[in-house]
Amino acid sequence: MNKTNKENDGIIIKVSGSLVVSQGLKDAKMYDVVNVGNENLVGEIIEIKEDKASIQVYENTSGVGPGEPVFLTKKSLSVELGPGLIESIYDGIQRPLNLLHKKSGDFIVRGIQIPGIDRNKKWNFKPLLKAGNIVHPGDILGTVQETTLVLHKIMVPPNIQGELLNIKEGSFNVEEIIAKIKTEKGEENISMLQIWPIREPRPIASKIKSDELLITGQRVIDALFPVVKGGVVAVPGPFGSGKTVVQHQLAKWANADIIIFIGCGERGNEMTDVLKEFPELKDPISGESLMKRTVLIANTSNMPVAAREASVYTGITIAEYFRDMGYNVALMADSTSRWAEAMREISGRLEEMPGEEGYPAYLGSKIAAFYERAGRIICLGTDNRKGSLTVIGAVSPPGGDFSEPVTQNTLRVVKVFWGLDSQLAYARHYPAINWLSSYSLYTTDLESFMQKETDPEWPKMRALTMKLLQKEDELKSIVQLVGVDALSFQEQLILTTTQSIKEDFLQQNAYDEVDTYTSLNKMFWMLKVILEFHQISSNFLIKNGMSLKEIVNLPIRKEISEMKFIPEIDILKIKEILKKIEELKTNTIQNND
Repeated sequence: MNKTNKENDGIIIKVSGSLVVSQGLKDAKMYDVVNVGNENLVGEIIEIKEDKASIQVYENTSGVGPGEPVFLTKKSLSVELGPGLIESIYDGIQRPLNLLHKKSGDFIVRGIQIPGIDRNKKWNFKPLLKAGNIVHPGDILGTVQETTLVLHKIMVPPNIQGELLNIKEGSFNVEEIIAKIKTEKGEENISMLQIWPIREPRPIASKIKSDELLITGQRVIDALFPVVKGGVVAVPGPFGSGKTVVQHQLAKWANADIIIFIGCGERGNEMTDVLKEFPELKDPISGESLMKRTVLIANTSNMPVAAREASVYTGITIAEYFRDMGYNVALMADSTSRWAEAMREISGRLEEMPGEEGYPAYLGSKIAAFYERAGRIICLGTDNRKGSLTVIGAVSPPGGDFSEPVTQNTLRVVKVFWGLDSQLAYARHYPAINWLSSYSLYTTDLESFMQKETDPEWPKMRALTMKLLQKEDELKSIVQLVGVDALSFQEQLILTTTQSIKEDFLQQNAYDEVDTYTSLNKMFWMLKVILEFHQISSNFLIKNGMSLKEIVNLPIRKEISEMKFIPEIDILKIKEILKKIEELKTNTIQNND
């Protein structure tokens, strides 16, 4: 079949990797989906010039040549939204990988198309509204218990409002009609399935300021560089610095209701780790499998390059859907550098004028548009429910060069920067977040939240911690020049304290059952102990004649170093260490009297 008889279909005139140029596509629009070649490969129109359309193909184009047909679908690249998303593992264009494996084996057959949501599975729908109710876009019609952790809320589609004529209760698949709504344009049949174009943000009532911490259980993050629910974070770092481990930890422990994890162009073994770990991991709150509130999108480095570009939009559209239900959603993109590289390749094949380092000139606007879809919102609907979407994007700059375009364009948009340091990573310091180069612009917004959740003195403790770490950096340069003996006892004490902050507080063991996660309460008391010991050593012990060597060799120092391994239920043991420090102060004063 070299020609097509359909009026709106076209013919391939050029193939250049994942870019195919077609001629004769009538009525084609930007971002329309097409089926390319005799094998019906999935593609998307990304440029139209006169009667020629440039198509980004999301599958391998080997063997496809000029003369083969291109079929226009007149639909945008979209995702299916409804019950069945949770626990699913998709490729970049929302094809379920488990079903692809059953149908085509270990290697995906080209042109194979499988719906994103199972059409046969029945879901028990419980209505919340009655016939006669007036409904608006976003109103919740009813619920489906999708998993033990997720109550799936079936919403009125964003473009429909009117009178609810009828609504059913019972067991239905996602395509069966569960309700009818009388609108100004006539009657609308409502099913549990919504289809939404991935490049178009889902509508909201309004964005609102967030002042609630996304608790991650990672002390360096929650204490020094926190992120709000609905915030945006960049995690740049060179190869081997622990970007993926950080994102895995956040997916496991962050207090989000739903986790969307996008493996965008990373190595296949990293996604394999996710696929093996997540079903076995227990949700810390419910004790259920972590997969029961997770959606995975796996588009690894050996999959077609163009599909990486679609995978981030697929993931964030699914995330917006759950946010619209009123959930707090956390999206991990690993890594946006691979997404940008896909854009660079396509841009090069389109022969566009390149920007910095060969990336397209519109790189910055694309990155900004993606991150701007995050935020805390008031959802559509008459109940004024609130939801949030937090986006945490890993960046993989070549050679750890943070001045490269993807990192710099990301930093212009995000409010939190967790800069990973290869030297810390090689020294086995996890998380390898550099406390001198990293920052969070949410710290002030979270002050009242942290004071309420921990203690009123928290902002002062955080400020003192940062001050000590910065002072240590200044003193290190002096030590390198003239040696540690040139420092005063007070300055040497600062070096001792910051070593304790780094090793006993900021450093965490992701594989230790206790140390992998720290609550805000435990985090506060741990830091309180370290800072209190520093203050007493500075104000009393040194001033009363105790040498720095004697302070370092005090038995309580060993207890301080082992605080991180005290389980949450035994938090009183940390408070007992604080009492011993107070007793140390009292005894020193009494001995000198």
